[in-house]
Amino acid sequence: MSDIKVAVTEYPINDLIKDRWSPRAFSGEPVSRESIFRLLEAARWAASSYNDQPWRFIIGMKGEATYDKILQTLVEFNRAWAAKAPVLLLVCAGKTNGRGSFNRHYAYDTGQAVANLSIQAMDMGLYLHQMAGFSQEKSREAFAIPEDVEPMAAIAVGYKGNPGALNDSSKKSELSPRSRKDFKEFCFENNWGDAFLT
Repeated sequence: MSDIKVAVTEYPINDLIKDRWSPRAFSGEPVSRESIFRLLEAARWAASSYNDQPWRFIIGMKGEATYDKILQTLVEFNRAWAAKAPVLLLVCAGKTNGRGSFNRHYAYDTGQAVANLSIQAMDMGLYLHQMAGFSQEKSREAFAIPEDVEPMAAIAVGYKGNPGALNDSSKKSELSPRSRKDFKEFCFENNWGDAFLT
């Protein structure tokens, strides 16, 4: 199955990027707190506008109250499979910069931190599944998140498990090849929509 998920690229890229994908089947094998700190360290060193570092992480280890609180913020579909992951993260971003004004780069910078975390996870044999399917309102209530901080995503972290344990629609996604848009759909020159060509 892992060969199906390796990106078929048109140009050579780093193997950690090529191999990265988002499983829903997790083994349930525990992830150590030290391993989580290694992921957070990678996130900590991401680039950010004015070095404001707007990202914030709420970390739930399975068996602890924080894990259960994060799990309850997920939509029902995600909750069903994510409950097997040994770690759940809630990613938030501060919208106010260090100078007290709105940071229009908060989402971009937080995305970079999670990208760093994702690649570090692959280097350690861990996988992430990032989820938009969660409730910002429930997150705010559960964790008393301030108004100037935006809950951005939830992430399941763990080791790959058996896709056979998933329901049919999730299993199909788990076992299907990965795909990406063609360069001409997102790379332009001269005017918007004019493809950047080789």
